[in-house]
Amino acid sequence: MATFDFEIPAIGELKKKYNDPKNYILSEELVSAVKVAMHLNQPLFLTGKPGTGKTQLAFKIAYEYGLKDDEGKIRPMIFNTKTTSTAQDLFYTYDAVRHFRDANLKDGPRKPTQDYIKLSALGKAIALTNPQALAGTGLLPAGTQPQNSVVLIDEVDKAPTDFPNDILYEIEHKSFEIKELGLRVEAGVEHRPIIILTSNSEKNLPEAFLRRCVFFHIPFPNTNQLVEIVQKHLGETSAYASDQLIQHFESVRKTVRKKQPATAELIGWLRMLELENFLRDGLNMSTLSEPQKQILRFSYTALAKDKDDLQRLIDTYTK
Repeated sequence: MATFDFEIPAIGELKKKYNDPKNYILSEELVSAVKVAMHLNQPLFLTGKPGTGKTQLAFKIAYEYGLKDDEGKIRPMIFNTKTTSTAQDLFYTYDAVRHFRDANLKDGPRKPTQDYIKLSALGKAIALTNPQALAGTGLLPAGTQPQNSVVLIDEVDKAPTDFPNDILYEIEHKSFEIKELGLRVEAGVEHRPIIILTSNSEKNLPEAFLRRCVFFHIPFPNTNQLVEIVQKHLGETSAYASDQLIQHFESVRKTVRKKQPATAELIGWLRMLELENFLRDGLNMSTLSEPQKQILRFSYTALAKDKDDLQRLIDTYTK
């Protein structure tokens, strides 16, 4: 009977290892796109298949320039776009229901309107370039100094159709209005928010919106790039940073029909093989031992996201 004879891994250490921005590999073309966006003071709009590194680029930029969020941590401020997102959500939220409820309480002091307002990712980033614009509101800690920061607006294509058009002025001029306070917050002249927008290309975005962005499409890495990525995560001397295993992964991507695995799945798959000591009998993908085939069968669960694709991989490579 099988038993759990291993310790629970430290989640913090796993995240640190696999999400460490220093391991993110930049192509020369992507560096150029970031440079152009910064010099033009325009958002960088990234497209590409899931898992190609769109989201992690924002962490890489924050890491390379030492840019902190509003909590003082070197990382971007993130807005995860939803199908219900509105333009205001990108800048701040106002809890009107709680405000109304509190205002109708018979006992207790009345709270000011700003107590029901909370800055969101892009609102914080703009405000942090010019903290004086919110002086006396309590929306930023007292003594906050002007700073640059990175904002990640993730999967903007999920938003309602009118969302991109509703933020055209704010994106271009780096400003927004808090209607409940009758206050417009303008970005400072010495600092700026670096804005990264991502899309999985699920739908077209308005041309007026795209004109205000620098566009870059991140293609899926080629074989040499995949080897370099794996070496960054597993170590340059790792036996699992193998050309044969990378080529097998590329074959798997061509075999599955529903969702092709991305680089994150590749790293997870290789880690599974490493944990199971897959290479203990050497490596020859054309003459695998039966124990190696068994390991491959269950390791494919890290690559296939559909039962038919999983069975297809098992039938194709381990029979």
